[in-house]
Amino acid sequence: MPTQAVNLADKLKLFDELWAPKVVGSFNGHDLIVVKVKGRFVWHSHPDTDDLFLVLKGRLTIEMREGAVTLGPGELYVVPRGLEHCPTADEETELLLIEPEGTPNTGDPATAAPKPKI
Repeated sequence: MPTQAVNLADKLKLFDELWAPKVVGSFNGHDLIVVKVKGRFVWHSHPDTDDLFLVLKGRLTIEMREGAVTLGPGELYVVPRGLEHCPTADEETELLLIEPEGTPNTGDPATAAPKPKI
């Protein structure tokens, strides 16, 4: 049983890689993930789960075929399951993601990035 709080800023200082999610905790079968992003990700969807994005630092645009939403620090958006989307960031952006354990970040286990615990 951990006896200290998880400091997200400290966890984000442990790595520089972009689009490389890191698990910092879990609860009720969900991973708590931090990731740094910049540039454009791939168009993808998650057929079995919603996709939650919470911006900690920077700005993120989530493009969808139906339109786009732009988030700043402290803002979150939930992409509904099955909806194709493409996250993009013009500047380095830090995110917290909450998703069911084992959810592939690309929607496809064959192309998903590993998610080590830090």
